Amino acid sequence: MNGIINIYKEPGFTSFDVVAKLRGICHQKKIGHTGTLDPDATGVLPVCLGNATRVCDLLTDKTKEYETVLLFGIVTDTQDISGKVLEEHYVNLTDEDVISCVKEFTGDIMQIPPMYSAIKVDGKKLYELARQGKEVERKPRPVTIHSIDIVDISLPRVTMRISCSKGTYIRTLCHDIGNRLGCGGTMESLVRTRSGDFTLDTAVTLSKVQEWADAGELEHHIIPVDEIFKDCGSVILKESADKLLKNGNAFRKSDIAKVTKGAVYMDRFRVYNHSGNFTALYDLDPGRGIYKVFKMFL
Repeated sequence: MNGIINIYKEPGFTSFDVVAKLRGICHQKKIGHTGTLDPDATGVLPVCLGNATRVCDLLTDKTKEYETVLLFGIVTDTQDISGKVLEEHYVNLTDEDVISCVKEFTGDIMQIPPMYSAIKVDGKKLYELARQGKEVERKPRPVTIHSIDIVDISLPRVTMRISCSKGTYIRTLCHDIGNRLGCGGTMESLVRTRSGDFTLDTAVTLSKVQEWADAGELEHHIIPVDEIFKDCGSVILKESADKLLKNGNAFRKSDIAKVTKGAVYMDRFRVYNHSGNFTALYDLDPGRGIYKVFKMFL
């Protein structure tokens, strides 16, 4: 099976657990997810099957949205409520203090990745070192917080809706806001509500996927690979150009039977062979009038 399933990751599962269970349900090994969620976090986790695994990196790059609860007054070693409490502080904040501070974290910011993360330093994952009681220096990394909307303030808690770039650690954001306000803070809960075009309202549980598989209906619910590139144009080739496409070779306008311009991306096209089978993404070089392969999906 080739395509994407928008999974609702339930609490207690790691992202790897989700992939492992889907391998059993779908009876195939080639499956990958598009962005790690911590075990206690829930929400959108698009999973790619078969040749769709070639878009994992493209989907991981997409903007993500989260809803989180920040609890002030507590600092933990994992920066979320599941960790060991390191500090406890009296919370003497006003709603205005919180609103003013949160605004300072929008835009391009630098984050120091948490020790409990899968980032590697000198070939070792940080969480493995953290479990050994070791802490190593981590370099700050640039991330972008597109927006933070405060949903509710009921101190010592604040609920926030966050839109951000890939690589953003929401628990680190919570930790840093608490640190800036002088009372500490930790992430109490996290729901990923959107990852690119995949949203919470269309996400399905693993048990639902199992139901589809048991009923022999699973393939009908898998999102085709080309659907996620609907903002690109489309090209259907002449039969004489099928071999060029199969080999990932460049082709010219004279090889095209039909072309449709994209709604957003003007120079990137979904390319189909003469039978209408989606095969690759190609980029148009307008100056030379040729189409060159960007990514194959054979």
